[in-house]
Amino acid sequence: MARPHSASEPGPRAATEPGQGAPADRAQRIEEGAPQRERIPFDALAALGPEDDRDPLALLESQAGTRLPDLVPVRYARMATSRFAFFRGAALVMADDLAHAPDTGLHTQLCGDAHLSNFGLFATPERRLAFDVNDFDETYPGPFEWDVKRLVASLAVAGRDNGFKTKHRHRILRACAAEYRETLTYQAGLGELAVWYAHIEAETEMAELRAVLDSPTRKRVEKTIGKAWGRDSAHALSKLCVTGADGRPRIVSMPPLIVPVEELATDAELVQRTMRKRLSDYRATLQPDRRFLLDRFGYVHAARKVVGVGSVGTRCWIVLLRGPGDDPLFLQAKEAQPSVLARYLDGPEYPNQAERVVTGQRLMQATSDIFLGWHRGPDADGVTRDFYIRQLRDGKGSADIDTMSPDLMALYGRLCARVLAQAHARGGDRFALAGYLGSGDEFDSAMAAFAEDYADRSARDHATLRRAIEDGRITAAPGAEENALPEQERSPR
Repeated sequence: MARPHSASEPGPRAATEPGQGAPADRAQRIEEGAPQRERIPFDALAALGPEDDRDPLALLESQAGTRLPDLVPVRYARMATSRFAFFRGAALVMADDLAHAPDTGLHTQLCGDAHLSNFGLFATPERRLAFDVNDFDETYPGPFEWDVKRLVASLAVAGRDNGFKTKHRHRILRACAAEYRETLTYQAGLGELAVWYAHIEAETEMAELRAVLDSPTRKRVEKTIGKAWGRDSAHALSKLCVTGADGRPRIVSMPPLIVPVEELATDAELVQRTMRKRLSDYRATLQPDRRFLLDRFGYVHAARKVVGVGSVGTRCWIVLLRGPGDDPLFLQAKEAQPSVLARYLDGPEYPNQAERVVTGQRLMQATSDIFLGWHRGPDADGVTRDFYIRQLRDGKGSADIDTMSPDLMALYGRLCARVLAQAHARGGDRFALAGYLGSGDEFDSAMAAFAEDYADRSARDHATLRRAIEDGRITAAPGAEENALPEQERSPR
């Protein structure tokens, strides 16, 4: 268990406090991680934990109490569509499983939901296209392998949905785990600033891989990168808005997936005032130069929007603002509830869940959205809730998992593993992690074995959900799948 620490100091502490003397020798600190393998050998990491007394549906239903009742059936409908969709929405179920299995005790700042679709492209403030983790709703300090297990298991589930043979999946899983291990070892050899700045630039990576990708794969990756650059607020305006009677843009109505504020409450003006107050309070969490930039934009309209799979039912708003030159800025205000990991780990207590998300994101990402901030206050119904806010679209793009070949999924899994290891190196003791992982491939084999076994378990859980829908125990909303939205507005989160 992690020892409690201040919510203002996420993740494990550094080896020394600033100005309190030099840290221990690097080699010595790496050596100290190796004995952990005797306490928790890699074979133990491959174990799933007990199957008895599991009730995945009860866990999912326990989350419904804090979600919008009319959207809970949408969540179930999306989770039922495929084994991978179920896996995406079942972060709590997997956290419960991981909590009942041995763990290393080697903690870092976790993404908390590190499946394939929670990695992707986004534009940095320097206008470069980065590839990184892009969802932090569940971020929380915990055992490093929880993130690795979620990642490799998502590869196993997605590989099965894509019809990959066992030998192809095995190669993909081992490559992912090996990339994580080797990247952690490499990061342990770097200085602090080099670790902090480590990142992947998509276009640079593409140039380096051009020679090893076949022509169809290369064209597919280049198309994904090209589309990401076109996904900005102006693009969102063209896809999500129509011109109102007053000549001003209004967000379209596509219930239950997109619902303008005036359709959600009898007192639409109250909702609009609440939204303006939220933006005003959120402004204080930004750096002064970014406050200045935000002040150049004025509020126009807002709507509730359904995003992703696991998040469906939590409150999410999209807000349209416009600058003096009529240029649009779309922000997304997403409700932050306690991390699914928090009930299983002895970690910090956060009075503001949105600040937890933002703090975790800033720690794990090499660079973050300039408009990333948070707000806590009364929602339109008067209930105090936490929201984190960022741009809806700014060069954001995600891979199409469903159409990946085995070779492309192996490449993508390695990229995800690399940025995850870079994030873990920033947020934890990379020396101890590297010492534990070692230079052999036993860790890779253990993760591959775990992933295949967990994919079996997750498939059974998916079948259980589908039976519950067929039997009427659980209500799923037909026609609410992710592809009900235009392709450009489907969210990986």
